[in-house]
Amino acid sequence: MNKNKLYFLIMGLVILSIVFGYVAATPAPAATATPTPKATATPLAEAEATTEAEAPKWCSNTNIIFFPGGAPGGPFETVVYNGALKAAEDLGPNVEYVWSDWNPEKMVTQFAEAAATQPDGIAIMGHPGDDAFQAVVEDARAQGIIVTSQNTTLPTLEATYGADGFGYVGAELYSAGHSLGTEAVNRFGLQAGDQAMVWGLLAQAGRGERTKGVIDALEEAGLTVDYLEIDDATNADASAGISTFVGYVSANPDVKLVVTDHGNLTGTQEAMLTAAGLGPDDINTAGFDLSIATVEAIRGGWTDLVIDQQQWLQGYLPILQICLTHNFAFTGLHVDTGAGFAHKDNVELLADLVNEQIR
Repeated sequence: MNKNKLYFLIMGLVILSIVFGYVAATPAPAATATPTPKATATPLAEAEATTEAEAPKWCSNTNIIFFPGGAPGGPFETVVYNGALKAAEDLGPNVEYVWSDWNPEKMVTQFAEAAATQPDGIAIMGHPGDDAFQAVVEDARAQGIIVTSQNTTLPTLEATYGADGFGYVGAELYSAGHSLGTEAVNRFGLQAGDQAMVWGLLAQAGRGERTKGVIDALEEAGLTVDYLEIDDATNADASAGISTFVGYVSANPDVKLVVTDHGNLTGTQEAMLTAAGLGPDDINTAGFDLSIATVEAIRGGWTDLVIDQQQWLQGYLPILQICLTHNFAFTGLHVDTGAGFAHKDNVELLADLVNEQIR
Protein backbone atom coordinates (compact mmCIF):
# COMPACT_ATOMS: atom_id res chain seq x y z
CA MET A 1 0.00 0.00 0.00
CA ASN A 2 1.50 3.36 -0.97
CA LYS A 3 1.62 6.34 1.32
CA ASN A 4 -1.31 8.19 -0.30
CA LYS A 5 -3.74 5.27 0.14
CA LEU A 6 -2.61 4.76 3.71
CA TYR A 7 -3.15 8.45 4.44
CA PHE A 8 -6.72 8.48 3.08
CA LEU A 9 -7.59 5.28 4.96
CA ILE A 10 -6.39 6.77 8.26
CA MET A 11 -8.22 10.03 7.65
CA GLY A 12 -11.46 8.15 6.85
CA LEU A 13 -11.26 6.21 10.12
CA VAL A 14 -10.65 9.40 12.06
CA ILE A 15 -13.68 11.10 10.48
CA LEU A 16 -15.91 8.08 11.18
CA SER A 17 -14.81 7.97 14.82
CA ILE A 18 -15.58 11.67 15.24
CA VAL A 19 -19.06 11.28 13.71
CA PHE A 20 -19.99 8.24 15.76
CA GLY A 21 -18.60 9.80 18.93
CA TYR A 22 -20.78 12.84 18.40
CA VAL A 23 -23.90 10.77 17.88
CA ALA A 24 -23.23 8.72 21.01
CA ALA A 25 -22.61 11.83 23.11
CA THR A 26 -25.70 13.71 21.87
CA PRO A 27 -28.73 13.27 24.19
CA ALA A 28 -31.84 11.68 22.74
CA PRO A 29 -34.36 14.18 21.45
CA ALA A 30 -37.18 15.17 23.82
CA ALA A 31 -40.76 14.05 23.45
CA THR A 32 -40.97 15.46 19.94
CA ALA A 33 -39.91 12.13 18.57
CA THR A 34 -42.66 9.82 17.42
CA PRO A 35 -43.44 7.47 20.33
CA THR A 36 -43.19 3.76 19.94
CA PRO A 37 -46.68 2.35 19.53
CA LYS A 38 -48.02 0.58 22.60
CA ALA A 39 -48.29 -3.14 22.48
CA THR A 40 -51.74 -4.21 21.43
CA ALA A 41 -53.54 -7.46 21.87
CA THR A 42 -53.19 -9.91 19.07
CA PRO A 43 -56.38 -10.74 17.22
CA LEU A 44 -56.53 -14.03 19.14
CA ALA A 45 -56.21 -12.27 22.52
CA GLU A 46 -58.86 -9.77 21.51
CA ALA A 47 -61.21 -12.56 20.57
CA GLU A 48 -60.62 -14.33 23.86
CA ALA A 49 -61.25 -11.12 25.85
CA THR A 50 -64.45 -10.44 23.92
CA THR A 51 -65.65 -13.99 24.39
CA GLU A 52 -64.99 -13.82 28.14
CA ALA A 53 -66.81 -10.48 28.50
CA GLU A 54 -69.83 -11.66 26.55
CA ALA A 55 -70.01 -15.18 27.98
CA PRO A 56 -73.50 -15.86 29.36
CA LYS A 57 -73.81 -16.42 33.10
CA TRP A 58 -74.82 -19.85 34.26
CA CYS A 59 -78.48 -18.92 34.91
CA SER A 60 -79.01 -16.74 31.84
CA ASN A 61 -81.38 -19.30 30.32
CA THR A 62 -83.89 -18.92 33.19
CA ASN A 63 -86.97 -16.66 33.25
CA ILE A 64 -88.28 -15.70 36.70
CA ILE A 65 -91.17 -13.66 38.08
CA PHE A 66 -90.45 -12.28 41.55
CA PHE A 67 -92.85 -10.80 44.12
CA PRO A 68 -91.12 -8.18 46.36
CA GLY A 69 -94.35 -7.77 48.35
CA GLY A 70 -95.42 -4.16 48.76
CA ALA A 71 -95.05 -1.07 46.61
CA PRO A 72 -92.01 0.39 44.81
CA GLY A 73 -90.03 2.57 47.19
CA GLY A 74 -91.39 1.03 50.40
CA PRO A 75 -88.59 0.70 52.98
CA PHE A 76 -88.93 -3.04 53.62
CA GLU A 77 -89.74 -4.24 50.13
CA THR A 78 -87.02 -2.09 48.58
CA VAL A 79 -84.39 -4.07 50.47
CA VAL A 80 -86.00 -7.34 49.30
CA TYR A 81 -86.00 -5.96 45.75
CA ASN A 82 -82.33 -4.95 46.03
CA GLY A 83 -81.43 -8.49 47.00
CA ALA A 84 -83.26 -9.86 43.98
CA LEU A 85 -81.59 -7.32 41.69
CA LYS A 86 -78.17 -8.37 42.95
CA ALA A 87 -78.96 -12.04 42.40
CA ALA A 88 -80.09 -11.30 38.84
CA GLU A 89 -76.86 -9.37 38.24
CA ASP A 90 -74.68 -12.13 39.68
CA LEU A 91 -76.42 -15.14 38.16
CA GLY A 92 -77.85 -13.81 34.91
CA PRO A 93 -81.56 -14.80 34.86
CA ASN A 94 -84.24 -12.64 33.28
CA VAL A 95 -86.39 -11.37 36.15
CA GLU A 96 -89.74 -9.56 36.10
CA TYR A 97 -90.99 -7.90 39.31
CA VAL A 98 -94.63 -7.80 40.44
CA TRP A 99 -95.73 -5.47 43.27
CA SER A 100 -98.77 -6.33 45.39
CA ASP A 101 -99.22 -3.60 48.05
CA TRP A 102 -99.04 -6.40 50.65
CA ASN A 103 -102.56 -7.41 49.60
CA PRO A 104 -103.04 -11.20 49.91
CA GLU A 105 -105.97 -11.41 47.47
CA LYS A 106 -104.00 -9.42 44.92
CA MET A 107 -101.02 -11.74 45.35
CA VAL A 108 -103.10 -14.80 44.41
CA THR A 109 -104.60 -13.11 41.34
CA GLN A 110 -101.18 -11.86 40.24
CA PHE A 111 -99.70 -15.32 40.71
CA ALA A 112 -102.26 -16.85 38.33
CA GLU A 113 -101.53 -14.10 35.80
CA ALA A 114 -97.79 -14.68 36.17
CA ALA A 115 -98.13 -18.43 35.68
CA ALA A 116 -100.07 -17.84 32.45
CA THR A 117 -96.93 -16.26 30.93
CA GLN A 118 -95.06 -19.58 31.35
CA PRO A 119 -91.90 -18.47 33.23
CA ASP A 120 -89.43 -21.06 34.46
CA GLY A 121 -90.03 -20.04 38.08
CA ILE A 122 -92.05 -17.77 40.36
CA ALA A 123 -90.92 -16.54 43.81
CA ILE A 124 -93.91 -15.57 45.94
CA MET A 125 -94.62 -13.82 49.21
CA GLY A 126 -96.52 -16.35 51.30
CA HIS A 127 -99.00 -13.95 52.95
CA PRO A 128 -102.20 -15.44 51.48
CA GLY A 129 -101.44 -18.80 53.11
CA ASP A 130 -101.49 -22.42 51.93
CA ASP A 131 -105.22 -22.68 51.31
CA ALA A 132 -105.44 -19.56 49.16
CA PHE A 133 -102.41 -20.54 47.10
CA GLN A 134 -103.16 -24.26 46.81
CA ALA A 135 -105.04 -24.34 43.51
CA VAL A 136 -102.91 -21.84 41.59
CA VAL A 137 -99.65 -23.39 42.74
CA GLU A 138 -100.87 -26.88 41.80
CA ASP A 139 -101.75 -25.56 38.35
CA ALA A 140 -98.33 -23.92 37.97
CA ARG A 141 -96.54 -27.08 39.00
CA ALA A 142 -98.60 -29.08 36.49
CA GLN A 143 -97.15 -26.76 33.84
CA GLY A 144 -93.61 -27.39 35.09
CA ILE A 145 -93.18 -23.96 36.68
CA ILE A 146 -90.86 -23.92 39.71
CA VAL A 147 -92.42 -22.17 42.71
CA THR A 148 -90.66 -21.03 45.88
CA SER A 149 -91.56 -18.62 48.69
CA GLN A 150 -90.17 -15.86 50.87
CA ASN A 151 -91.09 -13.88 54.00
CA THR A 152 -94.06 -16.03 55.07
CA THR A 153 -93.97 -19.81 55.25
CA LEU A 154 -96.28 -22.05 53.24
CA PRO A 155 -95.60 -25.32 55.07
CA THR A 156 -98.12 -27.53 53.25
CA LEU A 157 -97.03 -26.45 49.78
CA GLU A 158 -93.37 -26.62 50.78
CA ALA A 159 -93.83 -30.19 52.04
CA THR A 160 -95.63 -31.17 48.84
CA TYR A 161 -93.30 -29.59 46.32
CA GLY A 162 -90.00 -29.35 48.21
CA ALA A 163 -88.41 -31.99 45.99
CA ASP A 164 -89.31 -29.81 43.00
CA GLY A 165 -87.53 -26.72 44.35
CA PHE A 166 -90.18 -25.20 46.62
CA GLY A 167 -88.12 -23.65 49.42
CA TYR A 168 -88.47 -20.84 51.92
CA VAL A 169 -86.35 -17.82 52.83
CA GLY A 170 -87.44 -15.73 55.81
CA ALA A 171 -88.04 -15.74 59.52
CA GLU A 172 -89.84 -18.55 61.33
CA LEU A 173 -92.86 -16.41 62.01
CA TYR A 174 -94.34 -17.65 65.28
CA SER A 175 -90.96 -18.06 66.96
CA ALA A 176 -89.81 -14.64 65.74
CA GLY A 177 -92.90 -12.99 67.19
CA HIS A 178 -92.62 -14.89 70.45
CA SER A 179 -88.92 -13.99 70.75
CA LEU A 180 -89.66 -10.30 70.25
CA GLY A 181 -92.41 -10.32 72.86
CA THR A 182 -90.23 -12.13 75.40
CA GLU A 183 -87.27 -9.83 74.77
CA ALA A 184 -89.47 -6.75 75.16
CA VAL A 185 -90.79 -7.93 78.54
CA ASN A 186 -87.29 -8.65 79.82
CA ARG A 187 -85.58 -5.59 78.35
CA PHE A 188 -88.18 -3.07 79.55
CA GLY A 189 -88.83 -4.68 82.95
CA LEU A 190 -92.55 -5.06 82.29
CA GLN A 191 -94.69 -6.63 85.00
CA ALA A 192 -97.87 -8.68 85.16
CA GLY A 193 -100.85 -6.38 84.75
CA ASP A 194 -99.03 -3.86 82.54
CA GLN A 195 -100.94 -2.84 79.43
CA ALA A 196 -99.59 -3.49 75.94
CA MET A 197 -100.91 -2.87 72.46
CA VAL A 198 -100.07 -5.19 69.55
CA TRP A 199 -100.84 -3.93 66.05
CA GLY A 200 -100.63 -6.80 63.60
CA LEU A 201 -102.10 -9.11 60.99
CA LEU A 202 -103.81 -11.93 62.86
CA ALA A 203 -106.48 -12.17 60.16
CA GLN A 204 -103.95 -13.29 57.56
CA ALA A 205 -103.47 -17.06 57.54
CA GLY A 206 -99.81 -17.93 57.91
CA ARG A 207 -98.62 -14.33 58.14
CA GLY A 208 -100.66 -13.88 61.31
CA GLU A 209 -98.53 -16.44 63.15
CA ARG A 210 -95.95 -13.77 63.90
CA THR A 211 -98.53 -11.54 65.52
CA LYS A 212 -99.85 -14.51 67.48
CA GLY A 213 -96.33 -15.24 68.75
CA VAL A 214 -96.00 -11.69 70.10
CA ILE A 215 -99.37 -11.81 71.84
CA ASP A 216 -98.71 -15.24 73.37
CA ALA A 217 -95.35 -14.12 74.80
CA LEU A 218 -96.85 -11.00 76.38
CA GLU A 219 -99.81 -12.84 77.84
CA GLU A 220 -97.54 -15.56 79.21
CA ALA A 221 -95.76 -12.78 81.13
CA GLY A 222 -99.11 -11.61 82.54
CA LEU A 223 -99.54 -8.46 80.47
CA THR A 224 -102.94 -7.22 79.37
CA VAL A 225 -102.89 -7.08 75.57
CA ASP A 226 -105.05 -4.86 73.37
CA TYR A 227 -104.99 -6.07 69.77
CA LEU A 228 -105.52 -3.90 66.67
CA GLU A 229 -105.69 -5.36 63.17
CA ILE A 230 -103.74 -3.43 60.53
CA ASP A 231 -106.28 -2.30 57.94
CA ASP A 232 -105.68 -2.45 54.18
CA ALA A 233 -104.91 1.25 53.88
CA THR A 234 -102.23 1.11 56.60
CA ASN A 235 -100.89 -2.14 55.21
CA ALA A 236 -100.28 -0.41 51.88
CA ASP A 237 -99.13 2.95 53.33
CA ALA A 238 -97.99 3.01 56.96
CA SER A 239 -98.56 6.74 57.30
CA ALA A 240 -102.30 6.08 56.97
CA GLY A 241 -102.19 4.49 60.42
CA ILE A 242 -100.96 7.53 62.33
CA SER A 243 -104.48 8.65 63.22
CA THR A 244 -105.30 5.15 64.49
CA PHE A 245 -102.27 5.23 66.78
CA VAL A 246 -103.04 8.70 68.08
CA GLY A 247 -106.61 7.66 68.84
CA TYR A 248 -105.50 4.54 70.70
CA VAL A 249 -102.86 6.14 72.94
CA SER A 250 -105.14 9.08 73.69
CA ALA A 251 -107.74 6.64 75.00
CA ASN A 252 -105.16 4.46 76.76
CA PRO A 253 -102.64 6.76 78.49
CA ASP A 254 -101.34 3.93 80.71
CA VAL A 255 -100.12 1.71 77.88
CA LYS A 256 -96.51 0.63 78.57
CA LEU A 257 -95.63 -1.13 75.34
CA VAL A 258 -96.60 -0.85 71.67
CA VAL A 259 -95.54 -3.58 69.22
CA THR A 260 -96.03 -3.03 65.48
CA ASP A 261 -95.95 -6.28 63.52
CA HIS A 262 -95.14 -4.66 60.19
CA GLY A 263 -91.79 -3.38 58.92
CA ASN A 264 -93.09 -0.20 57.32
CA LEU A 265 -95.28 0.58 60.34
CA THR A 266 -92.28 0.11 62.65
CA GLY A 267 -90.45 2.67 60.54
CA THR A 268 -93.25 5.15 61.33
CA GLN A 269 -93.07 4.89 65.14
CA GLU A 270 -91.30 8.21 65.59
CA ALA A 271 -93.88 9.98 63.44
CA MET A 272 -96.72 8.31 65.36
CA LEU A 273 -95.36 9.24 68.79
CA THR A 274 -94.70 12.79 67.67
CA ALA A 275 -98.22 13.12 66.26
CA ALA A 276 -99.59 11.94 69.61
CA GLY A 277 -97.59 14.60 71.46
CA LEU A 278 -95.39 12.01 73.15
CA GLY A 279 -91.65 11.94 73.69
CA PRO A 280 -89.18 9.11 72.98
CA ASP A 281 -89.33 7.82 76.58
CA ASP A 282 -93.09 7.91 77.13
CA ILE A 283 -93.91 4.46 75.70
CA ASN A 284 -91.70 1.42 75.09
CA THR A 285 -91.85 0.50 71.40
CA ALA A 286 -90.88 -2.65 69.53
CA GLY A 287 -91.34 -3.95 66.03
CA PHE A 288 -89.89 -5.72 63.04
CA ASP A 289 -87.31 -4.99 60.36
CA LEU A 290 -84.67 -2.34 59.96
CA SER A 291 -85.04 0.63 57.64
CA ILE A 292 -83.31 4.00 57.38
CA ALA A 293 -86.16 5.62 59.35
CA THR A 294 -86.03 2.89 61.99
CA VAL A 295 -82.28 3.30 62.50
CA GLU A 296 -82.77 7.03 63.09
CA ALA A 297 -85.65 6.29 65.46
CA ILE A 298 -83.49 3.85 67.44
CA ARG A 299 -80.73 6.44 67.67
CA GLY A 300 -83.21 9.01 68.95
CA GLY A 301 -84.85 6.65 71.44
CA TRP A 302 -88.20 6.58 69.62
CA THR A 303 -87.92 2.89 68.72
CA ASP A 304 -86.47 0.65 71.40
CA LEU A 305 -86.31 -2.89 70.00
CA VAL A 306 -86.48 -4.39 66.51
CA ILE A 307 -86.06 -7.95 65.30
CA ASP A 308 -84.03 -8.01 62.08
CA GLN A 309 -85.07 -10.59 59.50
CA GLN A 310 -82.37 -9.67 56.96
CA GLN A 311 -84.84 -9.17 54.15
CA TRP A 312 -82.14 -8.61 51.51
CA LEU A 313 -81.65 -12.39 51.65
CA GLN A 314 -85.37 -12.81 50.98
CA GLY A 315 -84.67 -11.25 47.59
CA TYR A 316 -81.36 -12.87 46.73
CA LEU A 317 -81.87 -16.48 47.82
CA PRO A 318 -85.23 -17.22 46.10
CA ILE A 319 -83.67 -16.16 42.78
CA LEU A 320 -80.74 -18.46 43.53
CA GLN A 321 -83.18 -21.24 44.49
CA ILE A 322 -84.99 -21.12 41.15
CA CYS A 323 -81.70 -20.97 39.25
CA LEU A 324 -80.36 -23.99 41.11
CA THR A 325 -83.55 -25.99 40.56
CA HIS A 326 -83.99 -25.05 36.91
CA ASN A 327 -80.37 -25.69 35.94
CA PHE A 328 -79.23 -28.41 38.34
CA ALA A 329 -82.43 -29.99 39.76
CA PHE A 330 -81.70 -28.88 43.33
CA THR A 331 -84.50 -29.39 45.84
CA GLY A 332 -85.99 -26.64 48.01
CA LEU A 333 -83.82 -24.94 50.63
CA HIS A 334 -85.33 -23.69 53.90
CA VAL A 335 -83.43 -20.69 55.31
CA ASP A 336 -84.31 -18.86 58.56
CA THR A 337 -83.19 -15.23 58.24
CA GLY A 338 -84.67 -13.78 61.45
CA ALA A 339 -82.56 -14.39 64.52
CA GLY A 340 -81.13 -11.07 65.74
CA PHE A 341 -82.31 -7.96 67.59
CA ALA A 342 -81.37 -4.35 66.91
CA HIS A 343 -81.41 -1.70 69.64
CA LYS A 344 -79.48 1.37 70.76
CA ASP A 345 -76.50 -0.69 71.93
CA ASN A 346 -75.75 -2.27 68.56
CA VAL A 347 -77.50 -0.20 65.90
CA GLU A 348 -74.28 1.47 64.73
CA LEU A 349 -72.92 -1.91 63.66
CA LEU A 350 -75.75 -2.13 61.13
CA ALA A 351 -76.40 1.51 60.26
CA ASP A 352 -74.18 1.74 57.16
CA LEU A 353 -75.64 -1.45 55.73
CA VAL A 354 -79.15 -0.16 56.34
CA ASN A 355 -78.30 3.12 54.59
CA GLU A 356 -77.10 1.08 51.60
CA GLN A 357 -80.42 -0.81 51.76
CA ILE A 358 -78.73 -4.16 52.29
CA ARG A 359 -80.02 -4.64 55.85
